[in-house]
Amino acid sequence: MTVISVPPWPRRGIYVLTPDDGSGIEHLVQQVRQALAGRVAAVQLRSKSLRGSTRLAAARALVRLCHADGVPLIVNDDAELAAAAGAAGVHIGRDDGTLADARRLLGPARIIGVSCYDSLSRATEACAMGADYVAFGSVYPSISKPEAARCALSVLSAAATRLPVPVVAIGGITPENARTLVAAGASMLAVISAVFATPDPAAATRAFAAAFADEGG
Repeated sequence: MTVISVPPWPRRGIYVLTPDDGSGIEHLVQQVRQALAGRVAAVQLRSKSLRGSTRLAAARALVRLCHADGVPLIVNDDAELAAAAGAAGVHIGRDDGTLADARRLLGPARIIGVSCYDSLSRATEACAMGADYVAFGSVYPSISKPEAARCALSVLSAAATRLPVPVVAIGGITPENARTLVAAGASMLAVISAVFATPDPAAATRAFAAAFADEGG
């Protein structure tokens, strides 16, 4: 059996999160395949309606697809699933266990991202504990999480200046507002609807390229 190495975490680019639209594994894989045809830096399995063995099967399918293309596949919320699927890592929020527990389970080489909402102090603490990236948002009103707290662009700028890891912005991001976020300090942009709610995910992903063009990305 061919063993595909785990891709490293990128420093810049578009980070696509899979939608929670109730579609099956085959459709999910096809959506991600189309997005990969654009300029995707990383992919996160976020489809929370998937449960049990179906979620594990989806994670393994996306690991094979993404890692073969040199793109890391991250699992949302569940370090055990990330380990079982051979994912590049896990993304954890305030209710998803500790970073220390995730690190013990996944080992030193895997990626751990942390949701920091609008809190620079939470991000600073996460970095001190070994987070590989920190995410802030919602930076704009979000279709996926309309109730999410808003994060000011000044927080992104402060994080980019003070922290040693990539800063990810999430929430309501479109090609039209992406450049503003990159200018504010975001090194990666996490998107769901702006890619997967379009008829052409590859074209939607490529539409974000201009946001990084002036920054050398």
